[in-house]
Amino acid sequence: MRVSEIVRCKTFPCADVRHERYVVPDIDVQPENVSIVLISEAAPADLGNYYYAPGDPLFQQTTVQAFQDAGADVASIQDILGLGVYLTTAVKCGKTGYGIKAGTIKECSLLLEQELALFPHVQAFLLMGDVAIQAVNAIARQAGAGRVIPAGSTYKIRGPEFTFRGARAFPSYLQAGPSFFIEKTKRKMIAEDIAAALRLVG
Repeated sequence: MRVSEIVRCKTFPCADVRHERYVVPDIDVQPENVSIVLISEAAPADLGNYYYAPGDPLFQQTTVQAFQDAGADVASIQDILGLGVYLTTAVKCGKTGYGIKAGTIKECSLLLEQELALFPHVQAFLLMGDVAIQAVNAIARQAGAGRVIPAGSTYKIRGPEFTFRGARAFPSYLQAGPSFFIEKTKRKMIAEDIAAALRLVG
């Protein structure tokens, strides 16, 4: 299955993102092999830094390091996929500034909802950052289920168990991008969350 052939934005209604940086994972993936979905924020400013870009893109560098910090023996995105982890973004276009408007996250959550529906055997969702958390909450609300993750600072709400579509949902911090190398406290929590998800799926 190639996700980019199934999940597509046709109207590009959002005004506060860069549509020329639109990207949906263009990889062949077997849905039955995916047990963890990692959702980060948005497409990078340079698509050469996206998860599945050739070479050694920035998203690969920081994500591989995050999984290594969690104790996983990986050296590439392909290795992470081999663990049953599918990686995507909540917002499929690039940012124009630091933040992303709530309306844009909600609009793009419709695409994310289609994407997540492709993976029926997921046991854990890693929600990397506020945008991913907001997107999953938006999907849950649209289904009439209420918030998955409560409001509050991420470090304060990481303890309890949250569920989304019958799977564990881990609220965490953004692991994709240059800030990962700077914020050591968040990096430690990211490693803990990834390790917990990996333990859960065995």
